[in-house]
Amino acid sequence: MCLAVPSLVISTDNLTATVDVYGARKEISLLLLAEETKIGDYVLVHAGFAIQKVDEAAAQESLALLRELAAAMEDPAEDLPD
Repeated sequence: MCLAVPSLVISTDNLTATVDVYGARKEISLLLLAEETKIGDYVLVHAGFAIQKVDEAAAQESLALLRELAAAMEDPAEDLPD
């Protein structure tokens, strides 16, 4: 299974960008994107490459779901019936 994570572009330099996800910053490649990417855009990142631009609402929804999943994985016993 592959997972692409919505990430906020905080800087760009030619075909690279720095993105932020939950406070973690990472340099990624923009080589696979056909459209221009600017600061403030959200992109889906997989294996160090931006693979698609997404709108902010979709990015925030996906990030909220990832937060819920991470919380459930921290204590899976909480979700079990009594």
